[in-house]
Amino acid sequence: MSSIYNKSSDSKSWFTTQNIILASIAWGILALQYFLLFSAKVPDANGVAKRAEWYVIGTNILEILAYLGAGILCLRNWRSRQIVSGRNVWLLFGIGMLSYFLGGIIFGYMEIVLKQEPFPSVADIFYVVTYLLVGIGMILAVASKRIKLEAWQWIIVLAIAAFGSALAWLISQPDATTTTVIEGTSGWKEQVGIFLNWFYVVCDVLLLIIATSLLLAFWGGRASLPWRMIAVATFSLYIADIWFKWATRDPNYQSGDILEVFWVLSGVLFGMGAALEYEASSNRSRRERGRKRT
Repeated sequence: MSSIYNKSSDSKSWFTTQNIILASIAWGILALQYFLLFSAKVPDANGVAKRAEWYVIGTNILEILAYLGAGILCLRNWRSRQIVSGRNVWLLFGIGMLSYFLGGIIFGYMEIVLKQEPFPSVADIFYVVTYLLVGIGMILAVASKRIKLEAWQWIIVLAIAAFGSALAWLISQPDATTTTVIEGTSGWKEQVGIFLNWFYVVCDVLLLIIATSLLLAFWGGRASLPWRMIAVATFSLYIADIWFKWATRDPNYQSGDILEVFWVLSGVLFGMGAALEYEASSNRSRRERGRKRT
């Protein structure tokens, strides 16, 4: 019995917030180094510059595992009765992260194995679910905390919203090359692609506005650190999405460019935010129990 108890205790000690944060940082650094070292294109037998297939597979693994870990950590918060910020918020985040994980698997399978164009595809169903759930979760989080911003903070939010909207709109405008490619696709794919393109643009801008509000409202204080992580994770998602929209204007674009590392970092930061919120809520619960005993 004592050996079983010791094994259980050891397994719990490994799953501490400190270890989760260290593992998340290590995963982010590993992803950054991987992209920096191996993202260069190499000429193949036909003289066409391409990224190695093993490299593209590696980027896909780094991304989907980051979101899988984030999803598990968010759902852990949902199951905990000690979470201060609202369990429904973390349920939405958790399902959203796992949905992105499934979308990444399908996207990678279509691009790497089937050699097909992954946009638009079934993967977009899961990506749309992610945007909707994460967006609703962040709105609920902001509403529950009754955020009050000062005048200068509202100016910053509006300025970033204007800049982000303008940048997203400019990048989403098709040039001559992308127009030719679109005209060569089937009718339903063209319509779905246009709809999804603007859906992602609008969602990116809305999430950017909410994230900016969170970052300004919770600037300072240890208790606010989880939400700063969530805000930065949203910024990372915006950067990766905007870059992808710009890069895919080239019909010969291949996944794995350096700025796509921000997708991995977004999943890592969501997971870190979830772990920090779990720790902060647990500490607050212990303090409240201590005050009741005294």
